[in-house]
Amino acid sequence: MDERIETINERAAAAAFNKQAALFDDLYSGDTIIQYKRRRVREHILKFLQPHSRILELNSGTGDDAIFLAKRGHKIHATDISALMQNLLAEKAKLYNVQKSISCELRSFTDLENLSDKGPYDMIFSNFAGLNCTNELDKVLLSLNSLLKPGGIVTMVILPKFSLWEFLLLFKGKFKTAFRRFSGEKGSKAHIEGEYFRCWYYNPSFIKKHLRNSFTMIGIEGLCSIVPPSYLHGFAEKYPSFFRSLVEHEEKLKTRWPWKVIGDYYIISFRKTGK
Repeated sequence: MDERIETINERAAAAAFNKQAALFDDLYSGDTIIQYKRRRVREHILKFLQPHSRILELNSGTGDDAIFLAKRGHKIHATDISALMQNLLAEKAKLYNVQKSISCELRSFTDLENLSDKGPYDMIFSNFAGLNCTNELDKVLLSLNSLLKPGGIVTMVILPKFSLWEFLLLFKGKFKTAFRRFSGEKGSKAHIEGEYFRCWYYNPSFIKKHLRNSFTMIGIEGLCSIVPPSYLHGFAEKYPSFFRSLVEHEEKLKTRWPWKVIGDYYIISFRKTGK
């Protein structure tokens, strides 16, 4: 990797996710709220995917989404900065017999100009706030146009600058968590497996501003705006009836103001309008 990729923050993030790689699936695969989040994201992208699409996935992790899409006939070029995550993805692709549909590349989304396969793609997809690990999201967004076919789709799952559930933790005395999204340009410190790195928060207006010249927004919905975030471990299991009720309410309100922009995340999609 060149010096542009080897920034301090990216090295720290890569170290964190390398340490978490072996534990990742065991930690999260059985979590009810994470399963809910994955279902919501997949329902969103399937609305826009054409059969047999070529997909560029950014921050692909251990490959749950890549395998899900490959099983449905799509071809995925999966990128990540964690070598161990990439290794696990390749192993899982063989396990599920979809290795011919998934290619892997150790590549940062801040270095897409050096991507080995530049497409063009039918969709570029980034799940679960990987893009929040850079303070140069504007540059990343501007690099997407050349990688997409005309009419291609960009779908991202982003952490906004305000989360209702997170702010309500103020009343439990968790001041640091309640106010961390107000960190501004310096970003907020994240901690995984003994490694520290920074993340930044972006509202939909930021995304729209930097994609407006070549893209049209075609969908936005809040994720975990009424349903609690997954770091409230055991909530769904402890309060199953209440959790189901929250899911029902979020399904009804996910595309309405203000719920579409005050969740733990928002899912946002754009269609390329230019050449």
